[in-house]
Amino acid sequence: MSLRTNALAAVASLTVAALAIGAPLARQAEAQTAFQTAIFAGGCFWSEEKAFDDVQGVRSAVSGFVGGHTANPTYEQVVRGGTGHMEAVQVTFDPRVVSYRTLVDRYWRTIDPTDPNGQFCDQGPSYRSAVFATAGQRADAIASRDAAMRVLRKSFTTPVVGAQRFWPAGAEHQNYAKRHAASYQAYRIGCRRPERLRAIWGDAAVS
Repeated sequence: MSLRTNALAAVASLTVAALAIGAPLARQAEAQTAFQTAIFAGGCFWSEEKAFDDVQGVRSAVSGFVGGHTANPTYEQVVRGGTGHMEAVQVTFDPRVVSYRTLVDRYWRTIDPTDPNGQFCDQGPSYRSAVFATAGQRADAIASRDAAMRVLRKSFTTPVVGAQRFWPAGAEHQNYAKRHAASYQAYRIGCRRPERLRAIWGDAAVS
């Protein structure tokens, strides 16, 4: 076998190997780019994160802040006021498994959409509620809101607004309900969250 033939054979072997490796990587990249995000502000971000964390098709739910004018805000800054942020959750999901509309439908059942000043025992600007929708999500978000309004037969004060920059909160706030179950349960009961959600949504409440 000539040197040229040997070289061509080596190139062919490398090409086959590269294709064998590249195919799964390409599939992995395709899967990664298929994920989408949704941002919901609904009072305590621990509660909103918990409400979406175990939904089939949800890859992650991250607590953080949205809607303000200060870059990379801290929890202390937001709670103190003046940054314009609201506590929120960023939900990363696979639309082939769960639709954005399904997530918005669930969101309404996690909040009191008639309260313009906060949620339950958490009152103030940083605890206001809002759906932050992209241009492609806006129609579904509004249709979901209108359907939920017909169920309650009340007007909502929770707006659907344009998507804005989301800033993750510190590590101490992520997965709080799971990592600190007793503390979260004490907060949840003390805030009377389950009772108040059931009073609003009945058996459809997500507490």
